Amino acid sequence: MPVGLARNTKNAAEWFESVTARQPVKATVTAQHFACTRCGKCCYGWLPLTIADAFANAGRFPLAMVWTTVPEASRAFELTAQLGMTVALPKRKRVAVLIAPTAYLPPSFPCPALSSENQCAIHADKPLRCRSMPFYPYRRETDQADMLVPRKGWVCDTSANAPVVYQNHKILERDDFDRERAALVEQAPMLRAYAETILKHYPAVMARVQKTAQNPATGSIVVGFWSFLRHHRTEDPVKFAKAQHPVLIEFISRTAATSMLANYHKYYQESAAELAWFTKQA
Repeated sequence: MPVGLARNTKNAAEWFESVTARQPVKATVTAQHFACTRCGKCCYGWLPLTIADAFANAGRFPLAMVWTTVPEASRAFELTAQLGMTVALPKRKRVAVLIAPTAYLPPSFPCPALSSENQCAIHADKPLRCRSMPFYPYRRETDQADMLVPRKGWVCDTSANAPVVYQNHKILERDDFDRERAALVEQAPMLRAYAETILKHYPAVMARVQKTAQNPATGSIVVGFWSFLRHHRTEDPVKFAKAQHPVLIEFISRTAATSMLANYHKYYQESAAELAWFTKQA
């Protein structure tokens, strides 16, 4: 089972990690404006998915299970514990752990569904995570203000000409946010049971959790998606493997010549090897 660390860098991977762990910036205004300009800048790097979206896109995204620790002092601790789990640490300390099925793309790689015109090729069927942008249901609704501040290089419209989307710490058009949050809450028991099994049988993962809890700068924990598939027995492993394996082979090729992508390349290789036998089954 591939197990590794994804270190923090100033890219989409860090954004996914930091929005669950940092102290949110309090809004200084009561109303915030936002409109997507279809610049495509948010369509790069890691994309956390619901379980359903992960399986639905097995033939599109290279998948991983990303574990992110959130300290007890964080504002995000309680919600992270609700959507994930808590792990006891030495000296009576605890850490919340978010376990997210993730489209595991290098930060310089665009989403496979992003067209050359920066249009989403699967707009009608895109994942819940994409639909909820720029809001982030892994955070409390009252802590969404800085999600409306464009990241470096993004060209979102936050001018007065854009519609008001967030007012008095409330999301105004909230259907997509509520839908994703509901999916996260519904799947939490399954992810919690999976994580408890992994921590029980794989001491290396527990060691990684303890390490990242002590020093968040060490990054998130990346665990092979196959580990979840073995736990989630309602999915056909042969069907999944035949969809996922070609994707992994493609990304092995795309990351082979770049030393900075060595960790991704190794992950894709190990994951493809775990699925290879199933691809040969009838």
